[in-house]
Amino acid sequence: MSQEAVPSSQPKGLLQQMEELMAALNADLSQLDADIQQSATRPDASPTDGSKNA
Repeated sequence: MSQEAVPSSQPKGLLQQMEELMAALNADLSQLDADIQQSATRPDASPTDGSKNA
């Protein structure tokens, strides 16, 4: 019976906010993963320590 005391719009609002935050987090993690994958393939193409140029 406590469910009747809680407006139905409040849980939906919280659920919507959580879905939006999770979508943003997923997008950020996907971008981070793409950046990591690119950096994993770069060291041979562009050394940063200059050891091959010396």
